[in-house]
Amino acid sequence: MKIEGVKSKKLIKHCDDRGFFAEVLRDDEGLLSNFGQISWSTSYPGVIKAFHYHEEQDDVWFFPSGNAQVVLHDLRESSPTNGKTDVYYMGENNPIILLIPKGVAHGYRVLGEKAATIIYCTTKSYNPLHPDEKRIEWDDPKIRFNWETKFR
Repeated sequence: MKIEGVKSKKLIKHCDDRGFFAEVLRDDEGLLSNFGQISWSTSYPGVIKAFHYHEEQDDVWFFPSGNAQVVLHDLRESSPTNGKTDVYYMGENNPIILLIPKGVAHGYRVLGEKAATIIYCTTKSYNPLHPDEKRIEWDDPKIRFNWETKFR
């Protein structure tokens, strides 16, 4: 007999040549009373996943394994940091949580010779009919970020 109120969900991995993606938790599953989504993804060494931003949702990122160079670029016209780019080094060597507000473009590059795993939460669930995913090329000339490792 199952314990009253306990629910489980099997995760489905979507794999390709860059790694995998899995939705972990969604607000439309009835598992929580109010929530967006938790997702889980792995990217292989050297992969760059950049850039994108959201108009309606905030993201919270965490890399529990591997290491990544996370790049943020403020696209918000009314922001005092509009046009500013920031870099964070996240992962098992620097375990931090990063809140990324809507309107801030974000992406990452896997560092080292080990795959990086990211678990991220969003304030809204992904809607495939109306995705809140605005794409920008990884080498966009307006952002002008140099993804190459600098040997010092």
